[in-house]
Amino acid sequence: MGFFDDQRHHDLPTVLDYQVQRRPDKPWILSGEQSFSYREVDNLSSRLAQGLSRIGVTTGDTVLCMSQNRVEQVFLWCALAKCGAPLVPVNTHYRGNIFSYLINDSLAETIAIEAEFLQRLVDVRDELLHLKRVILIVGEGEVPGQVWEQIVSRYETYQYPDILDDALFEGEPPSYRDFMGVFYTSGTTGRSKGVTMTHAHAFEYARGVTEMLELREDDVYCSPLPLFHIAGLLATVYAAGIAGATTVIVGPFSVERFWQDAERYRVTTTFLLGAMANFIYKQPTTEEDADNPLERVLMVPLIPEVETFKDRFDCMISTTWGGTEMNCPTQSGFELVDNKTCGRILEDRYEVKIVDEFDHEVPHGTPGEALVRTKVPWIVTNGYWQHPEWTAALLRNQWIHTGDMLSKDEHGNLYFVDRTKDAIRRRGENISSMEVENEVNAHDQVVECAVVPVASSDTEQEVLAVVVSKPGEQIDPASLIRFLEPRLPYFMIPRYVRFVDSLPKTPTGKIQKYVVRDSGLMEGTWDREAAGVKLNR
Repeated sequence: MGFFDDQRHHDLPTVLDYQVQRRPDKPWILSGEQSFSYREVDNLSSRLAQGLSRIGVTTGDTVLCMSQNRVEQVFLWCALAKCGAPLVPVNTHYRGNIFSYLINDSLAETIAIEAEFLQRLVDVRDELLHLKRVILIVGEGEVPGQVWEQIVSRYETYQYPDILDDALFEGEPPSYRDFMGVFYTSGTTGRSKGVTMTHAHAFEYARGVTEMLELREDDVYCSPLPLFHIAGLLATVYAAGIAGATTVIVGPFSVERFWQDAERYRVTTTFLLGAMANFIYKQPTTEEDADNPLERVLMVPLIPEVETFKDRFDCMISTTWGGTEMNCPTQSGFELVDNKTCGRILEDRYEVKIVDEFDHEVPHGTPGEALVRTKVPWIVTNGYWQHPEWTAALLRNQWIHTGDMLSKDEHGNLYFVDRTKDAIRRRGENISSMEVENEVNAHDQVVECAVVPVASSDTEQEVLAVVVSKPGEQIDPASLIRFLEPRLPYFMIPRYVRFVDSLPKTPTGKIQKYVVRDSGLMEGTWDREAAGVKLNR
């Protein structure tokens, strides 16, 4: 039996120690011009863990971290794991009420924060209920004197290097059943919820990615996702750590820098959200597109042009479906059955069923909410931090209710249809907003779009498409409808179209559909029926 086949070894300090014993000088983290081996990360995080312990961080204490993608986050994550203190990553776009809500909801007494975000902390300081300590993560800029004085007057303060002890932490290591972190959901459907995650849960998430990408020790793995998101920290950094590979920490996603980083670090594998893949795909084609080091890509969800993407960039692609609460219970492998699949169930670890509104299973091919439970303990969430009412709703009838609509064919292939709150019902027909979005996005002048329901005077709902066109280009809404007519059933074609410069998003690139939905029929929204555009049925 392999070392990691034993669940008792599924905690971060044990994984790090395993790699230190086998490949101590192998680079685990590359960041800019810096390189940190497994042994260096282990040593630095043990010194930091001792310093955290000295200033009062103890087992079970939640600790916030608000920082851009920096290697210091990895040191802190490993140090907190050794202390038995759950990490609470903070979205770097948070400010005001949402920021103070998360700080208070987490019950954290300690925050590690970069200087550029200090003013946001000061702005909400009078609303904070528990915070006592501020650890400054040394960044590029200087600390504004006025801001720093305000914080000193209220909190104890520590500068990151000042709490690096000379001694190494020698406390009791965590169990695979202990909490490793509390990860707040990105807020695509409403107020963020703190998802509790055990070490076993985190390990399973990361190990699943090693399987999906067939990660090897000689891989260089780079994903342009933020480290406050599980896809950045766990699916990238931790997955590389489990495989004994090297990971690259880079800044926010940009198409140009993505290929520059791939060449600079000779990146062999990556994880792309569908929106990122779409931006890359929509760049002008060149003869050099296939001349890159990239071999394997995890793309979630698949873009409709996935086969062309594979040929154009000479890479293999796999996909999955999952979430922070329920992990990733499906895998596709690199042999994709089509361009819409999200894989098949990992039946050795998970059960998935597709149900109606009363949790009764629906026939093959019928969309319904996907429910998940596990055959292995501790690898999905125990619930939402400090909110038993949300936990009860999530785990009713002893299944995780994912809020995702999927369908399953007779061969066991799963297909994502929509979020349950994003499904549209128009004149007796159920409409997937994602399917409409795919066809709108196929227009060569469209960058991206969000399709949402709006109330109809004829009962049920109408379809609104909010569209971002390419810079400097204008799309005639009537011509967009004519483009969609041969591509969609008539009842799925939007009645309303609005053009905008950008869509509201989470920092991981997910469109915040609830914001678009709440905006409704704003001024400037084009109405197909009012314009007299008739559909050819």
